[in-house]
Amino acid sequence: MQGLIIIPFVIGFFLLGVRIVRPTHRGLVERLGKYHGFANPGFNWIIPFIDKMYQVNVTEQMINADKQEIITNDNLNASVDAQVYFKIKPDEESVKNSQYNVNNIQIQIVNLARTTLRNIIGTLTLKSANSERSKINIGLHTTLKDETHNWGIEIVRTELKEIDPPKDVQETMNKIVKAENEKMAAIDYATAIETKADGEKRAEIKKAEGIRQAKILAAEGEAQAIQLVNEAAEKYFVGNAQVLRKLEAVEKAMWSNSKIVVPSGTELMNIIGDMAGVVPLKRKEDKE
Repeated sequence: MQGLIIIPFVIGFFLLGVRIVRPTHRGLVERLGKYHGFANPGFNWIIPFIDKMYQVNVTEQMINADKQEIITNDNLNASVDAQVYFKIKPDEESVKNSQYNVNNIQIQIVNLARTTLRNIIGTLTLKSANSERSKINIGLHTTLKDETHNWGIEIVRTELKEIDPPKDVQETMNKIVKAENEKMAAIDYATAIETKADGEKRAEIKKAEGIRQAKILAAEGEAQAIQLVNEAAEKYFVGNAQVLRKLEAVEKAMWSNSKIVVPSGTELMNIIGDMAGVVPLKRKEDKE
């Protein structure tokens, strides 16, 4: 009878001490306020009411460094926001350090990140701060890594989210960017017009060159034709040059109604007669 009463008590006491640790966590066991042991993922048992287990997340976590106003080197108030990614190392020593060497990791990281950003951006102008984001990220990551080396954590990466200038400065920067874009557009348009004009000019030159070549070819053809005519005249009309000149004189006289005397029996008279159908009269001496 007494044993039946003890068994449920033992079972209950055993169940009170069961602890299941997930793969994403590690456990620290304290006994009466002192560190006692390390709990890996899986089944673990502690003494109820005497031991206490604290489970610690060892996966990567992200925290926001709250937005803050930072005075840059050129005396402008920039609104800066950043994110920090970190994780607690899964080994026993690191997990212990994350709980016993720092009061609150997330709050400490946020404060440290804000201070580091003020120190870095305070030495830069607003323009250089926007153009050197990677440099700022590297500086922030290095500082956090050095300052938290005994916290048992790993700073995975840091990301600078925003560096916003004051509203009036932002409006001025937008106008500058707009003017610069309009300038580039005007340059591109002028270049396109120039290219078009250059193309038309080349086309006109090609056209003129074609006309010139055509005229040269035509002139060469005419010259060759004249040369052939001259060669034919020299070959087939040798000795008739005087007759041609006389015919030209007769033609001019006819146009001016001048009287001319053409000796009969000459070659010229025969040609004129053939052309006009006139038979020359024979002289009296010829009749006799």
